[in-house]
Amino acid sequence: MSSSEKVRVAAVGDLHCTKESGGTLRSFFSQVSEAADMLLLCGDLTDYGLPEEAHILAEELSELKIPIVAVLGNHDVESGQQDQVQRILCDGGVKVLDGEACEVLGIGIAGTKGFAGGYGRGALGPWGEPVIKAFVNEAIQEALKLETALAKLRTRHRIAMLHYSPIEGTVRGEPLEIFPFLGTSRLEDPLIHYPVHSVVHGHAHRGTPEGSTVNGIPVYNVARPLLQRAYPDRPPFRLIEIEKEERVGV
Repeated sequence: MSSSEKVRVAAVGDLHCTKESGGTLRSFFSQVSEAADMLLLCGDLTDYGLPEEAHILAEELSELKIPIVAVLGNHDVESGQQDQVQRILCDGGVKVLDGEACEVLGIGIAGTKGFAGGYGRGALGPWGEPVIKAFVNEAIQEALKLETALAKLRTRHRIAMLHYSPIEGTVRGEPLEIFPFLGTSRLEDPLIHYPVHSVVHGHAHRGTPEGSTVNGIPVYNVARPLLQRAYPDRPPFRLIEIEKEERVGV
C-alpha cells in the first residue's frame, strides 16, 4: 500500500519548551511536517506551565501546515495557568483535548491528561485519609474523561492520547519506586471497553518505547527524551501509519 493510501500520524511528548527555546524547535517541526499528515503532542509541552513558554511554543509551531492535536501534562499545570496555556496554544491553531474527542483526516482522536496511581494489584485504592481518596478520585475522573471521549467516536480508526501511561509496560526502565506516579491502570479500563488502533503517551522519560494493553492494543511512549535516546539515528517522534477509509462512489 502506498503512503498516499495511509494517514501518517506523528506523536511526541515532553517538549518542555522554556523561555529560551525560541528557534530551537523549528528544524524538528520541519522534520515532522515532511514525514507526517498530523501531529499529536502528548503533554509537558511547556516546562513550568507559563504563558510565556506557551507563546514561544506556538510561534515554533506556526510554520507547521498540518493539523496539531494536544493534551496537557503535569508540567503544563505547574503554575496554575493552564487555562492561559491552553488558550494560547488554541489561538495558535492547536486543538487541545481535555476529555474531548475530535476527528482529523478521518481518524478519531480521544485525549486527556490522565493521572497517577499505580498499576494492577499495586494501584492505590480510595481508602483511609481524605487526601488519599481525593488522589484516587482524580485518577478515576481522568479515566472517566477518557471513556467519555472514546464513546463519542464513530470513526473506524481511533487513537487515544494521554500524558500519563495507562500500562506498566511503557514505564519500565524508570526507578521502580516512582512507577505509581507515572500513570495508572485505571486509564487502561476505558481502552478495554472502547478499543483503539493505538495509544500514545509521554511522561516517562526513561521508560520503554512500546508496550500493549491487556487486550493487545499497541501503546507507545513518545516522550521526546526517551525517543532521542532509544533511536539516536532518527528524528525523535513516533510515526504511526493508518489506512485511509475507502470512499465508495454513489
